[in-house]
Amino acid sequence: MGMRWLLLVLALCSWPASAEVRDPLSYFFMPKLGDFKAELDTAKQEGKTGVLLMFELEDCPWCHRMKATILNQSDVQDWYRQHFSIFNVDAKGDTAMVDFAGKQTTEKAFAVEQRVRATPVFIFYDLSGKVAYRYTGATQSKEDFLLLGRYVAEGAYKSQAFNVYKAQAGKQ
Repeated sequence: MGMRWLLLVLALCSWPASAEVRDPLSYFFMPKLGDFKAELDTAKQEGKTGVLLMFELEDCPWCHRMKATILNQSDVQDWYRQHFSIFNVDAKGDTAMVDFAGKQTTEKAFAVEQRVRATPVFIFYDLSGKVAYRYTGATQSKEDFLLLGRYVAEGAYKSQAFNVYKAQAGKQ
């Protein structure tokens, strides 16, 4: 019985620690200044890969699912914040903002300009404010969402589709 107990204890000690659950509004998204041109400068100064915007709607079930199951995971929050400046945008919001080109607009007008028709939409912008990659919908898992971030951060989006990158990552 002693050996079984020891093996059980060792197995439990080697079990990967699960990520802590934290509020995505505090730990995933950054506080908005409302000036994405200025946010680009901050992202450059902080050595980030770019800016990630999540376009969402208040009554969007997929947006809520992402926040409740993926964006609330500490490992997702920490990894994304290390590589991107991250903000949420209300696709129907009237809040005034400045876009990446320095133009005064509203969240709703900016969402229309970015062709956001369904939510959530995750748009990754490079450090010049150009769209690097766009992903519409919720990911299946936090592993997929982390893979999506890696896909953009590594620049793989320039040479292959995400589904190809994901398939290759699954074989490694």
